[in-house]
Amino acid sequence: MTNLNSKLWQDKPAAETAPVRIDLEAGRRTFIQALGLGVAGAAFFGSNSVKPASAQSVTDADIFNFALNLEYLEAEFYLRASTGEGLTDMEVSGTGTLGPVSGGRQVQFDSQAVANYANEIARNERAHVQTIRSVLGSVAVARPSIDLGLAFTLAARAAGLAGPNDAFDAFANEDNFLLAAFIFEDVGVTAYHGAAPLISDTTNRSYAAGILAVEAYHAGTIRTILYGKGLFSQAQAISNARDSLDGPTDLDQGIGDAMTSNLVPVDSSGLAFSRTTSQVLNIVYLNPNGTPTGFFPNGLNGLIR
Repeated sequence: MTNLNSKLWQDKPAAETAPVRIDLEAGRRTFIQALGLGVAGAAFFGSNSVKPASAQSVTDADIFNFALNLEYLEAEFYLRASTGEGLTDMEVSGTGTLGPVSGGRQVQFDSQAVANYANEIARNERAHVQTIRSVLGSVAVARPSIDLGLAFTLAARAAGLAGPNDAFDAFANEDNFLLAAFIFEDVGVTAYHGAAPLISDTTNRSYAAGILAVEAYHAGTIRTILYGKGLFSQAQAISNARDSLDGPTDLDQGIGDAMTSNLVPVDSSGLAFSRTTSQVLNIVYLNPNGTPTGFFPNGLNGLIR
């Protein structure tokens, strides 16, 4: 087992990056589609995640803030696993209630290669947080309360990977870390997936496509490592659990088996799956009714929660 005595990446921003010039109102409805928050704008506005009375007030800033909550979760998970430290105070302030992060510590990886992968993904997720915060400026939401301890145990129990009285420590070893990462990664891809060609504003289209591409790279990396380790049944169990949370439609796939790999989960047309905000919330809340529990015990910050 490799002993990582020094943190693989300790660089911290001296200050927030300058706000990116982007028109949050341009192409509002099509940008919603590009983030994969609904099959179409009408589907998004009918989502249970937004109260009907507030539906017409949803803006692109609300969509970016929804994404920012999810990026906070991923960044805190990967940073703590790879370096033992999370985001800095200047990276998590904002509107709404600032919450703590419970759980999480540096993983003692068996393989330097996997440690490197974790470190690289952590850098990417931190950059996503910084970029979205720069886009949002003063309306960026604060990091909500995040649970990286009990939530993983609840997820593992739901998947049948832990008994009803057993705990699952996502940071105990390399395999546990990879399975925990698998819980998030495919959700990120499906949340961002949407009709990017329909976006009228080229800047909006570029940001949506860019983040989606990076999340897809991450998901493919995790799936490939899990496949190489032969963790087929464990990955399938997690996939089944996600599918049971997001509703009756089949939007999830495992990594295959020893005879046939399934590293790229796609539909019959060869396209990545897409989830609505309600479906995403059900998974991260670990609750099919969308009630805040799980990884966000007090819910998300922002309108879509």
